[in-house]
Amino acid sequence: MLARLLLGLMILLGVTSVHADDAPLTRIAFGSCCRQDKPQPIWNTIADSKPSLFLFIGDNIYGDSDDIAVLRTKWNLLLAQPGFQRLKQTCPVWATWDDHDYGRNDGGAEFPIKRESQQLFLDVFEIAKDSPRRQQEGVYDAHIVGPVGKRTQIILLDTRYNRSPLKLGVKPADVSEGIRGIYAADSSPDKTLLGDTQWKWLAEQLAKPAEVRIIASSIQVIPDDHLWEKWGNFPNERERLFRLIASSGAKGVVLLSGDRHLAEISRLDRADIGYPLFDITSSSLNMASGNQTAGIRWVNEVNRHRVGLTWFETNSGRIDIDWQATDPVLTMQVCAETGVPVLTQRIKLSDLAAKPK
Repeated sequence: MLARLLLGLMILLGVTSVHADDAPLTRIAFGSCCRQDKPQPIWNTIADSKPSLFLFIGDNIYGDSDDIAVLRTKWNLLLAQPGFQRLKQTCPVWATWDDHDYGRNDGGAEFPIKRESQQLFLDVFEIAKDSPRRQQEGVYDAHIVGPVGKRTQIILLDTRYNRSPLKLGVKPADVSEGIRGIYAADSSPDKTLLGDTQWKWLAEQLAKPAEVRIIASSIQVIPDDHLWEKWGNFPNERERLFRLIASSGAKGVVLLSGDRHLAEISRLDRADIGYPLFDITSSSLNMASGNQTAGIRWVNEVNRHRVGLTWFETNSGRIDIDWQATDPVLTMQVCAETGVPVLTQRIKLSDLAAKPK
């Protein structure tokens, strides 16, 4: 009885959303980087795949303005898309943001209208006016869906609202060697990606029971060779995340990311976690990568953690969970605009848990 009362209080306070009576999630679709003023045929493809849920994980529009009226106008262009409206009628849409929908390219804590932008973002995704998410600093959120034994935890991080300034580096002389970008790693102890409050919140989320945990970060977590935005720009924060996953004993963690205008699957093996971490990057929903004006689409980029190839065309991501199998199976995919899978990684749920010593 006490446990039920505590659970009810957690829900009331907005600590997390628990959907224990809902059917288990069997297909989680996700994507990032969507130009609101360009055609978006991929929404129909995603809706046709009948996902249980869609996660919008950043650059959901390209707002890029300190004027809240401009941001609102650009959000309205997305909302007016028939395909996006159809998707919303097909399944729930949960979201976090990245820099462009936040309002400033590569922006962080210094963005002057971040409070106003947060409220607008929550309006767009129809978050209740009395939601605790309206009062916190940042749009991070968490949900647990499904009955005991088939629970999926969705954690949406905010890598913008409290993020410290980036450190500029030396631009590579020859990008054909596979290293591109302009930022350098900053190991200063006072630098943060999430901020103290969100870090505490994340530790609380990872302590909750769940069989599968999807952690969505707008920027890549595992890839660490390129010099664009990534967790590796703040090595202490990246290490803190891995150590938190390890120390929490959380099983079934899978990372999702976007931002890059390319898609890839990355894998990291750490003894302290005890099982492989996968980072599924899906980007972009309606903008192919490369420098189109120069006639260049395919580029060389080093990623020592990549599994398989890189996909530069329009894409979305997908995770299927087969709960009917004796040992449930997660199928993690990147799908082309047509819905055809182009990258796949399959793993048993038992292999996303540390083995007893």
